[in-house]
Amino acid sequence: MREPKWHEEGHEPDYRFTLANERTFLAWIRTALALLAGGVLLHQFATELDPRLVVTVLSTGLGVVAAVLSVVSYTRWRGNEIAIRTGRPLPFSWVLPALAAVCLLTSAVLVVMLLVT
Repeated sequence: MREPKWHEEGHEPDYRFTLANERTFLAWIRTALALLAGGVLLHQFATELDPRLVVTVLSTGLGVVAAVLSVVSYTRWRGNEIAIRTGRPLPFSWVLPALAAVCLLTSAVLVVMLLVT
């Protein structure tokens, strides 16, 4: 597999920074997998929660967020790697507040559903 063009930019960084960036990428992927697993578990095992349409929407939403997070985690890793190689500051990421908002919204809807049921 050939190296991407951006890999030739700047200078080769200290391997510890590259490995730390990779660990962060893997943490994002684990988060995406956890969201996907939560969506599957919610859909399969929350059989007593009503309305069922809301459960299905939440489950599907968690799956979509997991897919988006998988793609965003790669682009974030790539952006950080380029910044490290060129000596620029790390780019701002909108992912953290968005992910927190998704978790807050999902939790709020589930709490309301549990209280109503």
